[in-house]
Amino acid sequence: MTAVLEPETAVAPHPDIAHLAPLLGTWRGRGRGEYPTIESFEYLEEVHFGHVGRPFLTYRQRTRAADGSRPMHSETGYLRATGPDRIELILAHPTGITEICEGRLVNEDGELRLELDSTSIGLSSSAKSVTALGRTITVAGDTLEYSLRMAAVQQPLTHHLAATMQRAN
Repeated sequence: MTAVLEPETAVAPHPDIAHLAPLLGTWRGRGRGEYPTIESFEYLEEVHFGHVGRPFLTYRQRTRAADGSRPMHSETGYLRATGPDRIELILAHPTGITEICEGRLVNEDGELRLELDSTSIGLSSSAKSVTALGRTITVAGDTLEYSLRMAAVQQPLTHHLAATMQRAN
């Protein structure tokens, strides 16, 4: 089934997303989380951007506790380019949250930067109250860095997560 989702043979990225190619592959590293309502924590993270030859990238993210002892969070979805400098990130979280973010794509001086803000947050009846999310993702060579901002549980949009990852393949 994996070959159906992401072909084993090399398929060129769709021309509409060729400028997102620096994201492709698996990234691994460490991150740190904080929020006004919780204690700070560290985590291990793996992110994978793939493609199937269509005009979007696939996205999978998984985190574990910093000591590797337990899974923490995961997300899955798609990254779409809607123009040379516009992008959309569509995600599902296992916590009952769906997220649609839109924003700018900047590609200059060998650095790719995505600046995203939520335009829609969906919540199941059991999900915690999240009202806004924002992400900044930067790729320079074999390093991917990101930060995530969140407005949740009566808190304003506030820094929540940051990680630095290295290309694993």
